[in-house]
Amino acid sequence: MDSIERKTLLYRSGLGFWCVNHAQGCSHGCRYPCYAFSMARAHGRASTMEEWCEPRIVANAPELLERELARKREMPDRIHFSLTTDPFMHGQPAMTAMSETLIAISNARGIPCSILTKGELPASLADRGRFPEDNIHGISLVSLDEGFRKRWEPGAASYAKRIAALRRLHDAGRTTLVHIEPWPTPNIFAQELEPLLEAISFVDVIYFSGWNYSPLVRQFPDADAYYRGQLAVARRFCRERGIECQA
Repeated sequence: MDSIERKTLLYRSGLGFWCVNHAQGCSHGCRYPCYAFSMARAHGRASTMEEWCEPRIVANAPELLERELARKREMPDRIHFSLTTDPFMHGQPAMTAMSETLIAISNARGIPCSILTKGELPASLADRGRFPEDNIHGISLVSLDEGFRKRWEPGAASYAKRIAALRRLHDAGRTTLVHIEPWPTPNIFAQELEPLLEAISFVDVIYFSGWNYSPLVRQFPDADAYYRGQLAVARRFCRERGIECQA
């Protein structure tokens, strides 16, 4: 990966939580559309999707995070990896190594991390010598159909690999989460929610949300009613299996 340097790394997002984004761009190339790419293009950080899909890692990220945490008067209660990039991009070993380093730095300061990826979560995150048990390990998963992934998430890890990596961490006693977002309306892609839920029935938390930032959703008759029904399915499934459900 090419690299860049930044002057700051840790920030509080508009959603209210602390984040670290230690790369500019993401090789997954999500098409539904990608809000992070839209913002990067609006601010002149990437002009095309092709440019966005050639990420540049923040080379001085460890030094920045160490310095910023040392100077914080009020320590973050948790740090999220990541909001505008992916900490474990599929096929990007430099990004994986950097993410593990930054998570370890945060944990050494007593700050747990939440992680969300469309890549494969490394088994090393279960190493209790480096990473405490209060980290949260999540994947984004909106289908089990590889045809859908190739159309909408072309550079991301396969769904089977994502689930298997998450299952390994679950079996090692780690907290696991799945973001079912953005869930497509049937005019975008027709599928049933229950098989996906069954495939991830081992997790601790499931988050469900619809497909945003696209006019395609409004082309489906009564999309709001459809999403209410799908959320009810997710909530019933979680209730029956003792899984926390968020929306």
